[in-house]
Amino acid sequence: MKGVFQNKKTGNWYIDYRLPNGRRRRETIGTSKKLAENVLSKRKVGIAEGKFLDVVKKERIKFEDFAQEYLNIHSKQHKKSWVTDSYHIADLKRFLGGKFLYTITAKDIEDFKIARLKEGVATSTVNRQMGTLRGMFNKAIAWGKLQVNPMRSVQFLKEAQGRLRFLEQEEIIKLLAHCNKKLRPIVVVALFTGMRRGEIFSLKWHDIDFKRNNITLLDTKNGDKRELPMNEQVKTALIRVRKNPESPFVFCNEAGEPLHDIRKSFSTVLAKSGITSFHFHDLRHTFASQLVMSGVDINTVRELLGHKDITMTLRYSHLAPSHKQRAVDILGKKVDTFWTLSPKAETSEKSEVLQSFDKQLVK
Repeated sequence: MKGVFQNKKTGNWYIDYRLPNGRRRRETIGTSKKLAENVLSKRKVGIAEGKFLDVVKKERIKFEDFAQEYLNIHSKQHKKSWVTDSYHIADLKRFLGGKFLYTITAKDIEDFKIARLKEGVATSTVNRQMGTLRGMFNKAIAWGKLQVNPMRSVQFLKEAQGRLRFLEQEEIIKLLAHCNKKLRPIVVVALFTGMRRGEIFSLKWHDIDFKRNNITLLDTKNGDKRELPMNEQVKTALIRVRKNPESPFVFCNEAGEPLHDIRKSFSTVLAKSGITSFHFHDLRHTFASQLVMSGVDINTVRELLGHKDITMTLRYSHLAPSHKQRAVDILGKKVDTFWTLSPKAETSEKSEVLQSFDKQLVK
């Protein structure tokens, strides 16, 4: 344990200690190191005097306060998708704000689930928000702020088969035509490499090898290193990106911090392009779908997308009907070859088969 430590980004000081039940506990104190040291000293005295024996159960921590702590200490530090967490938490606060952590029940979460569905929110979105909530409660338990996760008895909603929306070639042209100079290279990289949003925003200049036309991703979703070839569109787009001399990130703001939200600008481009029911992640679907429809084999697409399990990639297989046609054509040729090798013995049988097909067509 660190005892007393500071978050360099926020300037806040924290204290870290263990309760009598062995659980680790962390508290946000403020910007004063001296105050943090004093509070830690008082906590240790309280533990020694037995005042904290039942503190986990009775600690009055409001949901919104813990949500902010979770976002700052856990999400922002360890998750590329922390912005998504922040959106989920904003909705969760509307329903659970004002409640103490230990008072939130499975019934409260069921009510949240029903209310969100009535608001017209997709079942997949509700499930993602409940997933965030479950993660928050798990951290609350790990940090000694809660004893039981109320999500244990809550069932997630049954989702329909995964949504697959991709752009046709005409839509790709429209989308790129309406992108501004800042957004266009981001969209181009997504369209022609299949990189995830988090991978794009965390991309650094040293990850790009312009001589070998290669992008190396070390920090991926599944933890595996991935190398992606660059085509001319991607290479040209990245060369034209204005480099910030104070930042290692390719896509960053004026302060050199990596971008994390382009939702507004991307929505504007979609509206101008007349493209509906489309999200940024669908650019990755477009990359995979266009490859499959161009005849690229599924395993190569899997490698480019970085899927460990080919099952994930097989969702695009229906877009390649040509391989099914080739399969039955090959079978037909083999049968024809058999008949050709034994013309006398098989002529009558072949004639009967063809007549049978003719009768089926007439029907």
